[in-house]
Amino acid sequence: MNPLRKCQVRLTDEQRHDLEHIARDGKIPSRKARYARLLLHADDAHPEGRRNDAWIGAALGLHVNTVARVRKDFVTGGFDAAFGRKPRETPPVPPKIDGRVEAHLVAIHCGPPPKGQARWTLKLLAGELKARNLVTEVSIETVRKALKKTR
Repeated sequence: MNPLRKCQVRLTDEQRHDLEHIARDGKIPSRKARYARLLLHADDAHPEGRRNDAWIGAALGLHVNTVARVRKDFVTGGFDAAFGRKPRETPPVPPKIDGRVEAHLVAIHCGPPPKGQARWTLKLLAGELKARNLVTEVSIETVRKALKKTR
């Protein structure tokens, strides 16, 4: 064993059996099957000896850094960490209507409609939010979703 290698994969018989099943099952997504093969090759108790990251990467068509990352994720977090995707911490676009704006929107909607109107429409509500400088731009679909959420 190489003392410089920090994340050594040591599979139990049950884990090896599960990974072999994943690698051979044709219904599993290809990325998971490839990662299962990766872990089988990286196992210290592999019958032909543990393969190095460069060999595994070349054999499976993966970058060496991917091999190291999957191996590390498996050792530190198990199957879920190695095969699952990490959930995004923040949305790609921040929400236009947060809690403060949503409270104003509900208050406007519950109040009397503008003069000459029988009721509030989504277009009127979006215009009112812009007029009150609560948002710079907002679509009527965003207003609709915010109101639907509060009902």
